[in-house]
Amino acid sequence: MCGCRDEMRAIIVLNPSESKRLIARAVANLPEVRRALKEGRLIIGHGTTNAFVAEELLGERVPKWRYAAGVIAGGRLDVTENESRLPPFAMKQEEPFGSDWVELLKEFGRGDVFIKGGNAIDPEGNVGVLLGSDVGGTVGQISGIVAARGAHLIAPVGLEKLVPDVLEAARHCGITATDLTDGLPSGMAVLPAARVVTELDALEGLFGVSAWHIASGGIAGSEGSVTIASRGRPTPSSRPSSTPDRWHRRSRSSGASVVSCEWRDAIGLVPATAPHRPLRRPPCRGGEALQSGPYR
Repeated sequence: MCGCRDEMRAIIVLNPSESKRLIARAVANLPEVRRALKEGRLIIGHGTTNAFVAEELLGERVPKWRYAAGVIAGGRLDVTENESRLPPFAMKQEEPFGSDWVELLKEFGRGDVFIKGGNAIDPEGNVGVLLGSDVGGTVGQISGIVAARGAHLIAPVGLEKLVPDVLEAARHCGITATDLTDGLPSGMAVLPAARVVTELDALEGLFGVSAWHIASGGIAGSEGSVTIASRGRPTPSSRPSSTPDRWHRRSRSSGASVVSCEWRDAIGLVPATAPHRPLRRPPCRGGEALQSGPYR
């Protein structure tokens, strides 16, 4: 029997890959997504978060770099090589669609689902997508059909991409309107009527808890991380079928007692009153450059 309080509060830190995995599992559990995969049509657009979504839905490993098209990498706006890029997953009634995904898109109707990631999200839930193609890329191909036919557009986006105003951001982009750029000149499109799934939505959907974004960023492997406060009543039904490996490792290696309730076990947190040892050096190879600097 769980000996914890009726309501529990927790603070968790998620690095970008953990956020992507959490969001992917929430997307894979959406009723409209499960229904489209089983009975209708489902297309998973390019993107690293969508690669995680594909893994959760299809049960196979997807190379993240090869499933990306436009990327921000090496301090530049860029695109991956078309020759090595994997095509988007396109499914019709649980079977891979043989032709190009655009042909399946032409069949879209009520209840079908297109999953499209984004590069920016604002507090109002608007999602922005950078466009390296002067004809609009994937967004240009899908927007009219999805909107006209009443299909579902799902947008999994991590809060590391939070910006003040996506609509304002879009006004300052444009391939031919840009004079100088780090990498590929880009425009920005705003996704129409998308159902957005962030870490906060994922925690609510998978665990049945309320969640708030309280901090961002970090060092030594936590660059791009988001810190989230959550609160709720832990119940057996709130535990997802699986959780990120790092959460399990943290609970096993912490040395602190872990309250034995489903929600607490699932996210692998230690009690706030447990002894804490301050860091003496960066905990991962990604922070080695800091050892000779002010954080030593």
